Amino acid sequence: MNDSRIYLRPITEADTPDIVRWRNSEIVRQYFITQADFTPESHMYWFNNYIKTGKAVQFMIVTRDDNKPIGSVYIKDLDNEHKKGEYGIFIGEGSYLGKGYGSEAARLMLEYAFRTMKLHRVYLRAFTDNERAVGSYKKVGFEVEGILRDDVCIRGRFRDITWMAAINPAD
Repeated sequence: MNDSRIYLRPITEADTPDIVRWRNSEIVRQYFITQADFTPESHMYWFNNYIKTGKAVQFMIVTRDDNKPIGSVYIKDLDNEHKKGEYGIFIGEGSYLGKGYGSEAARLMLEYAFRTMKLHRVYLRAFTDNERAVGSYKKVGFEVEGILRDDVCIRGRFRDITWMAAINPAD
């Protein structure tokens, strides 16, 4: 899984400090539906019960030029019967935001999901007012399927969710 500026590599236990630091940073947390503090224990629970068991796949986003991990991308809630799963991503290193790394990672992850995992559908949820993310997802092939009005309550404020999906073009 290579691209001009990044590649994806499987997550390992050794990535726990980066994942915890990123997930607890405001630049990442503000875009997550789950707002609870992220701990090494909660990450290891995820790693052992989801990644190791195949209920989810997760990769680190790594820069090609200096081998620096800058974020993570995953597909969770894998449904093998219906050949689908939920996509998620975060760029944890602030200096890499807004430079197209997320779109490159999404493109690579969709390629992996469709070619290797043989999924038919990859869906995601994004805050409707997160226009940068919604635009990035559209650029790589996700289409808006609907808006869920006042779907989640974050920090005392109800927020709309944009539901998007990409369909395997080979199907």
